[in-house]
Amino acid sequence: MEQTLKITNVLSDPTRYYIYQYITKRHKEVTVQEVAENFNIHPNVARLHLSKLEDVNMLVSETKKTGKGGRPSRLYRLSDDVIQLHFPFRDYMLLSKVAIQTMLSLGEMGKQALFLTGKRFGAELIEQELAKRTASEELPFEEKLSILKNAATLAGFYPEFDANEDQTKIYFQIYNCPFKEVAEEHETVCNMHQQFLRGMFEVLFDSIELIEKENMFTGCDICSYQALVTN
Repeated sequence: MEQTLKITNVLSDPTRYYIYQYITKRHKEVTVQEVAENFNIHPNVARLHLSKLEDVNMLVSETKKTGKGGRPSRLYRLSDDVIQLHFPFRDYMLLSKVAIQTMLSLGEMGKQALFLTGKRFGAELIEQELAKRTASEELPFEEKLSILKNAATLAGFYPEFDANEDQTKIYFQIYNCPFKEVAEEHETVCNMHQQFLRGMFEVLFDSIELIEKENMFTGCDICSYQALVTN
């Protein structure tokens, strides 16, 4: 409870809250000067906000040379710690572990049920985005890509999307795995997440081949994929 109060106190400052949001979307380390320039504040004020966020383990920092000469800079990035605020206390992480272990105890049948459920939830996420739009005929590719971006952002993936010119390949990166802590203990959860992604794509495209390029659980900084699609 004490840590929860510290976090809510730190985020009660609007500028500090928006700085944290800014860093979550950067997908890389930031400097005091960068934050100062983006928020039009003095570097000393930016440093204070960043230090406050670091004090409650929402950020971590280290001193590095930037390659531009001069003194090394202190670089700030998101902490790997999970920040959860619940009033009253709820332990959904424990619940997820109980649920996963229960499914896996059923053997291959449990795994397949987990994959099917993940795929269905991915599809439902896209269907929720489609429901926000007015009904129309076939969606253009650009709008389908926009729907994917919005849904992936809503799911907390911190995603980036791109496509080739003939719109047959979609490249995307996931900078945050919302299942990370459970997936570290159970590789099957990572496979379920891929089915979740497949479910998202299959609502929008006639056919989809999902190819994993990078996985943060094999030492990469991100998870990245290439999706071969047919409209």
